[in-house]
Amino acid sequence: MSSSNKKSFEKSLKRIQEIVDILEEGEADLEKSLALFEEGAGLIKECSKELDDAEQKLSLLVKGEDGPVFENFDKDN
Repeated sequence: MSSSNKKSFEKSLKRIQEIVDILEEGEADLEKSLALFEEGAGLIKECSKELDDAEQKLSLLVKGEDGPVFENFDKDN
C-alpha cells in the first residue's frame, strides 16, 4: 500500500468511525441517517477493495533461494 493509499485508507477508516458514532447517537433525522449510511457503505467498499489488493500482493510472495522474494503485482492481470 503506497503512502498516499495508506493516508487515504486511514482517512476513510476515521470517517467510517465518525459516521458510526453519529448514527449510534440516534440524533440525526432519517434523511441525514440514510445519507451517512450510504457514505459509510461506499467507504467500506473502497477500504475492502484496498485490503483485497493488499492480500493479493502478499499472496504473491514466493520462496527464493535467499528467502522470500516479492513478485510485482499487476492488478490489471
